[in-house]
Amino acid sequence: MPGVQAIPGAGTNVPLYILGSSLFGAGLAAALGLPYAFASHFAPDALHEAIALYRRDFTPSAQLAEPHVIVAVNVIAADDQADAVRQFEETRRNRVRGMLTRGPASPEYSDQQIDAFLVTAEGQQIAKMMRYSAVGDPSAVRVFLDDLVAATHADELIIAHASRDIEARLRSVELTAGAINGVSV
Repeated sequence: MPGVQAIPGAGTNVPLYILGSSLFGAGLAAALGLPYAFASHFAPDALHEAIALYRRDFTPSAQLAEPHVIVAVNVIAADDQADAVRQFEETRRNRVRGMLTRGPASPEYSDQQIDAFLVTAEGQQIAKMMRYSAVGDPSAVRVFLDDLVAATHADELIIAHASRDIEARLRSVELTAGAINGVSV
């Protein structure tokens, strides 16, 4: 009886990408000649340095002749600016809360406690993790994304719709797509 070979994607030539949040990932993608995606939606500190290293050290490969940069960004698009800001504040509080409450014996923190923490040096460090976030109505989101592409010369964006509520996330997708395509939705 012949042996079973379970190799997902065998023979399909699935392209490889490196997703990273550090200089190591940028260097690896450059050395292997692969597209590089930077996870600036949660680890923004090395974004520009990693992209520069990747482009400088890129070695062409069978898959890719020139560097291909992808930048990840959070998006919270809403019908109006105030709602988008409210959703962002809620999302940021939840992310901070998740970082502070690990394990079954973790205390519960109110929104007021999280807001008080966010003004501390430690809280500011966590809040900066979300600095690449497009928050607003469709036109504000479009401007942020255009500015991010201009600043990074990204070939693509990975958009993480960060709203906590599924309906708000789906609406954010619709509004962002409309803003990018120049269509009101």
